Amino acid sequence: MLNVALVGTGNISASHLRAYLQFPERCRVVALCDVVPERAEARKQELGLDDAVVVASHEELLDRQDIDLVSVCTPPSTHAPITIDLLRSGKNVLVEKPMAPSLTDCDAMLRAERESGKVLSVVAQNRFRDDIAVLKEALDSGLLGPVAHLRTDSAWWRGVPYYDLSWRGTWQSEGGGPTLNHAIHHIDLMLWMLGAPQAVAAMMTNAWHDNAEVEDLSVALLQYDRAVAQLTSSVVHHGEEQEIVVQGRDASVAQPWKVRSETTQPNGFPTSNGDTALVARLEELAAAHEKLAHLGHTGQVDDVLAALETGRAPAIGGADGRRTVEVVTAIYQAAIERRTVDLPIPADSPYYTGEGVLENAPRYFTKARSIDDLEGTISVGGEAR
Repeated sequence: MLNVALVGTGNISASHLRAYLQFPERCRVVALCDVVPERAEARKQELGLDDAVVVASHEELLDRQDIDLVSVCTPPSTHAPITIDLLRSGKNVLVEKPMAPSLTDCDAMLRAERESGKVLSVVAQNRFRDDIAVLKEALDSGLLGPVAHLRTDSAWWRGVPYYDLSWRGTWQSEGGGPTLNHAIHHIDLMLWMLGAPQAVAAMMTNAWHDNAEVEDLSVALLQYDRAVAQLTSSVVHHGEEQEIVVQGRDASVAQPWKVRSETTQPNGFPTSNGDTALVARLEELAAAHEKLAHLGHTGQVDDVLAALETGRAPAIGGADGRRTVEVVTAIYQAAIERRTVDLPIPADSPYYTGEGVLENAPRYFTKARSIDDLEGTISVGGEAR
């Protein structure tokens, strides 16, 4: 039985806690931490966590030798110091996305993981989705042929009040806009499917969130060997239509699931029917997919628990989290400097550090409104939860 604690009891904490509660024979929640203890107490009562103690600082957890795993669900700017403290105190950590706002922070977290011998996993719960798993299986099958293009739309809609929350909307506390905090999921999936790009070009703006320093929209192009990926990161898209489309030499597949395969006439134009046999093989592959036992955060919690129980590495480690942050950093640098940025980003780049990003980042608007909590439900892709 693994003992679990959670730091930061805001909105996303419920996803972690409900996931842990799915495995009562494997783990139990013994502590909740929040700088506003009343918020932690409310979460405790909401989910019936009667055995969990409430504390106001993660430092109160450091000397507790009975805690095996801690979920870190605090604002991005705090991920590194909290995670490092927890790892050094002998605890395994599951930290929410993004791993941290800067590569120096990510490096420090990875160093603490190595030195402590503990496990660090970064949340990328979209890998634990059946539709995404089918897309990955189609790519891995080789049926598409070499990939030429991947387009992904991290398309969200958030009203102006979204950035009224105290820690949102500034480079200092949030680390960026939707490129870092929303599209991080799609960037992780892109890297999982295609690997690391060679270079990045990008543009960004703040279209109408006038209480935020950060961007609310960016578009990036990622250069691969004989392939290009295209990423839109947005909180201005009505309908929140998320999409991934992969174009191979022989066929294309998409999420939501769609298969296409063209064949050529003698003049190079497509035939009317395409390669129906190849389409059928891909449809058969999708139909044969074995449903995942657990989805989303529950799937990732299951994986982390299994890693701790068996001694294997988690499916998503700290190095995966760092790779996504590196691509985000390259997007910001490319957009700010209006040039193509090569990867990997060297350690002497001014954008490698949090201070360098803060110094160079544009302030589209001044954050003039700041409140501690917002009323209303939250939604993911249009679904309230």
